Amino acid sequence: MKSFLELAQARQSDRAFVPGKRIEREVLERIVEAARLAPSACNGQPWHFTVITDGQLLPEVGRATSSLGMNTFVKDAAALVLITHEGTNMTSRIGSGIKDKDFPVMDIGIASAYLTLAAEDEGVGSCILGWFDEKRVKELAGIPQKKRLMLIVALGYAAKPKRKKVRKALEKVVSFEKYQRK
Repeated sequence: MKSFLELAQARQSDRAFVPGKRIEREVLERIVEAARLAPSACNGQPWHFTVITDGQLLPEVGRATSSLGMNTFVKDAAALVLITHEGTNMTSRIGSGIKDKDFPVMDIGIASAYLTLAAEDEGVGSCILGWFDEKRVKELAGIPQKKRLMLIVALGYAAKPKRKKVRKALEKVVSFEKYQRK
């Protein structure tokens, strides 16, 4: 079992999946369970996860994520998790207004991080997508048009080896006690 830091170091945005290799239902359930358990402001849980694995629907939704050369790899994904912005509780809405922060959007980002780290723990690759035809995906997945589809997470078994992770040095992005940018 990997430590959390090892999972964070290993997780990457996979943009090539092994075509035709399915993810077992139990594995998918564990992955979305981790996302469901993610923290949210005032426990608002402003999300709904729609998991697409159907052999006919999956390629249709995949095509709706691919335009202008973007996300062409999604055609080989074994599953797509659609993350819809749902209503949140009154406390979270009030807090968002008072603090001028969109807590539900932050919460959905946190849930997607939990989802991708859980996928990594299961040996499943992932890529978070923000580029897609929202109207078309909602039509295909039966999501009401009044709902906001925020993110799609493509899942599959990586077809390429892990890349070296390139990040800014710790001392460039972290300071203690007082803000200091180097």
